Amino acid sequence: TISEASQLVIQAGAMADGGDVFLLDMGEPVRIADLARKMVELSGLAVRDENNPEGDIELSVTGLRPGEKLYEELLIGDNPETTEHPRIMKAREDFLFWSELSKKLNSLNAVMDRNDMVAARAMLAELVSGYSSTGEVSDLAFSGAEPIRLPQPIQSTS
Repeated sequence: TISEASQLVIQAGAMADGGDVFLLDMGEPVRIADLARKMVELSGLAVRDENNPEGDIELSVTGLRPGEKLYEELLIGDNPETTEHPRIMKAREDFLFWSELSKKLNSLNAVMDRNDMVAARAMLAELVSGYSSTGEVSDLAFSGAEPIRLPQPIQSTS
């Protein structure tokens, strides 16, 4: 329920030391088709389908769009840590110190300025643990649109 989910979020926030990533056990997954059907019915309407051709709302499956996934991966790394709460786990995530990250982001900005999407993808694979892309590069920069830019070089705060 919303109440239970809210309580888990508040409790995880109370456990945080700063920069922590928590995984919340939200129960069993729900099929989107079942959720859509329930939402139609809870609104006082009926689903139009083979069994009910006079229904109010037809549900149709259009398939995945580019980049969409069938399921969410909640954690890229392995072995989340347990916490005091049985439904809250803590992720063990790799991180870069700001001094190193800001240099890499500035390098990424430079390759984006050159519209070098192949180099940008290689840099993302280096920066983001578990990221790999084997598909064709397909973005606005390759299609002749304005280049994607970060607003300005990132300055180190140290």
